[in-house]
Amino acid sequence: MARKKSKANYFTKETEEYIVKYNNSTDQDYRNKIFTDHIYFPFYKLAENIIHTFKFYYTDVDVIEDLKHEIVTVLLEEKIMKFNPENGAKAYSYFGTIVKRWLINYNNKNFKRLKQISSLTETDSFYGENSEELDNPDAITLKAFIDRWVIETDDKLEIMFDKENELSIADAVLTIFKNRNDLLIFKKKALYIYIREMTNCSTPYLTKVINVLKEDFQEKYLHMYDLGLINTKPL
Repeated sequence: MARKKSKANYFTKETEEYIVKYNNSTDQDYRNKIFTDHIYFPFYKLAENIIHTFKFYYTDVDVIEDLKHEIVTVLLEEKIMKFNPENGAKAYSYFGTIVKRWLINYNNKNFKRLKQISSLTETDSFYGENSEELDNPDAITLKAFIDRWVIETDDKLEIMFDKENELSIADAVLTIFKNRNDLLIFKKKALYIYIREMTNCSTPYLTKVINVLKEDFQEKYLHMYDLGLINTKPL
């Protein structure tokens, strides 16, 4: 029986060795050849897989292909020289973490920008398609409440969390909320694994951040429900 190929078979030990050679060389022609022949494609595939795995689709470019090349450029111009195998990290994990964090920040910035430039019609739909049928016409749907909560929470994350690792986890959680319509799974354990993959965080830190966000969500949700401003009963 043939051995199953690794999902990271495009990013091998050899790739890491060429990255080290690239960083150790002062010959620009040699560096260019190494990058073209041995590093460009692994960087490109790494960007592609992370974009589609975690559905980072809030973008200010017309096609995802342009986003992939932008990430490769960031890795080449800003990050590759900082890789040091003596620190213990493997190149695949090291650059994968960089790409995920970069995309979380990029995705969140574009999410806020797209909301800010929404048309009046899009803003009206924020309250739900059937809001005119409610007893209180100002009441909103659960979906609209979540959308609103994500935007408001995104704007105050740095106030809620002052530690970088907790802020990164909170960013990842909000990214899942933003992309929830594209997710195929909603089991708690699976989502915990999903977030840990995005942030490389430990479960205690993840639980702590989620509890803070959960408390904030429930407090605002119950307050709006008590005021009759949301049309879905709390569970």
